[in-house]
Amino acid sequence: MVFLHDSLLAQQQQASDTQNSPLVGQVLVASPALAQTPFACTVIYMCAHTAQGGAMGLVVNRRLPKPSFEELLAQLDITPSPPLRRIGVSAGGPLDVTRGFVLHSSDWKGTDGLAVTPDITLSASPLVLQKLAEGEGPHDAILAMGHASWGAGQLEEEILQQDAWLVAPALPEIVFGQDFSSKWRQALAAINLDPLQLTGQAGHA
Repeated sequence: MVFLHDSLLAQQQQASDTQNSPLVGQVLVASPALAQTPFACTVIYMCAHTAQGGAMGLVVNRRLPKPSFEELLAQLDITPSPPLRRIGVSAGGPLDVTRGFVLHSSDWKGTDGLAVTPDITLSASPLVLQKLAEGEGPHDAILAMGHASWGAGQLEEEILQQDAWLVAPALPEIVFGQDFSSKWRQALAAINLDPLQLTGQAGHA
């Protein structure tokens, strides 16, 4: 496991310093238009999105079966083992799948990190995992391996032209909850939609 590299964090920080869109800090919910793609039924927390720089987010509802949280900590030589606290590990997206991203509540602040919203931070340092292993650190956290990203204008096209994504509020149980299998339905419920109301004919796959 390699942790989030400074260049990517700097890129996202630069994006946050420009004109971040209202999508940042919310979740994208896959519509039936993505049913036959690797993004079927995914929920993605949006970390950055600008008209010029594209978008970056983390899938928060695909539990990573291997390696386990304990195995990832061992790769980073983080003790104690077993850790005093455990957090969920998600397959965060198809890019940089060997890199770890910790999304956590902003009640804990490390030496660096990107404040996505006043309540949620994307950390770049393994220090947050060290604190969690010691039973401390932020109240809420999730570790994502890899991320999803879009080029300039790509996400807008997928939302507006292809009906690929719905937008929902990033409720704590959706972002940080341990019940990964229920998050897609929870996100739909947050915008008063039932999966049975959705039709696979919407948009274009």
